[in-house]
Amino acid sequence: MTPYRIRLTREAAKDVARLTPRLKDKLRIILLQQVAPNPRCGKRLVGDLAGFFSLRLSYQDRLVYSIDEDHRTVFVHRARTHYGD
Repeated sequence: MTPYRIRLTREAAKDVARLTPRLKDKLRIILLQQVAPNPRCGKRLVGDLAGFFSLRLSYQDRLVYSIDEDHRTVFVHRARTHYGD
């Protein structure tokens, strides 16, 4: 089965630009090796974020994404901390 395409929202692209080089590399590996082949590998979110999935990037940082099954695309919405900076 072909992997899903990965797309970043503008907000996620800004988040990624602020990450350290090490976290950027880790993010790339997570997206290509875990999320693209199996987007449902993340934790399903509930409440206001129902329909989204989350994966840990670091102790504080999370990757929040949604899946478009029709176009086999994963949209990354956030790649930053959900705690205060």
